[in-house]
Amino acid sequence: MTEENRTYITQLKITDVPWHRLTTAYGRGTDFPAHLTVLEQMRDLASVKESLYELTTNMEHQSTLWHATPFGMVFLSRILEKALQESGQNPVAHFLVGELLDFFACILQCFHDGNEMEHAEALPLFSDLLKEEYLWSEEYDEEEDEMRYEEDEVFPDDLFYSFYYDSWQAVKAYQDVLEQVPAEFAKPATEVLKLL
Repeated sequence: MTEENRTYITQLKITDVPWHRLTTAYGRGTDFPAHLTVLEQMRDLASVKESLYELTTNMEHQSTLWHATPFGMVFLSRILEKALQESGQNPVAHFLVGELLDFFACILQCFHDGNEMEHAEALPLFSDLLKEEYLWSEEYDEEEDEMRYEEDEVFPDDLFYSFYYDSWQAVKAYQDVLEQVPAEFAKPATEVLKLL
């Protein structure tokens, strides 16, 4: 990973991402900031479970990753870091650590599976994912989006592979967090580290 990509990942703000223009398994990432905020606050188990479900089902579906996935992984990595710090005192944070480690292993396995197939080169910069030419329309139109999915090349090959590669990079940038987990999370953290 280049220093430029690492810096971009670690300094990215949630407001820098045009979530409403990024694809997910079931539409667009418009609601991602609200769900990420619920997870970040770690207050109420029921709402955390609901937001986690919304995020994870939209970021990965049948081993396919989406345009919103690498950005979701950046913020989930930060949330994991916070949850690890609070897991001893906060049962919601404790729950979240286990769930996120399992999800990270799933995402990284998708990257490895995709990496073993023939694929294009990833876009050089993580920030390239937000080039205007790759973003979907400003206004959400379900019919228009469906028509776009029927095109032969919905996503250029390098962009599509970057959904996987940059999801891996998003976790890799926070590898030090995974290397310092409490003993009770060592096993799932080791599984994630193996995939990095």
